Amino acid sequence: MTASHTAPAIIRRYFELAGQPDHDDYFALFADDAVVEDESTEYRGIEAIRRWRREVPLVTYEITDVEDTPAGTIVTATITGDFPGSPFAGLRYRFSDYDDSSIRVLRIAP
Repeated sequence: MTASHTAPAIIRRYFELAGQPDHDDYFALFADDAVVEDESTEYRGIEAIRRWRREVPLVTYEITDVEDTPAGTIVTATITGDFPGSPFAGLRYRFSDYDDSSIRVLRIAP
C-alpha cells in the first residue's frame, strides 16, 4: 500500500483533483468558509481560494508520507511543475480541520 492510500478519502480526492486544471469538483472539496495558507498568505473562502489557484502553477504530486497527528493529517509530497526549483521535495500539506465532506483548513509549507 502506498502512502497516499493511507490518507482519508477526502484528502486522497484533493490530490487527485489538485493536479488537474481547475473545475468545480476541486472547489467543492472546500467548506464555504475554508482557509488555505500557502507561502505564508491566507486565503479565506471559496472565491479567495479560486484566486489563489489561478496564481499558482499546475503541478504533479508524488505523496511520500501521510501522518495523522493531534494537529491534523500531514501529507508530505514532492511537487513537479513549471516553476523555479522544480521538483521540490518535502512540501507538507496540513489538513487540520476536515470531515468526510469538506476541508475547512489546509496549510501548505516546507
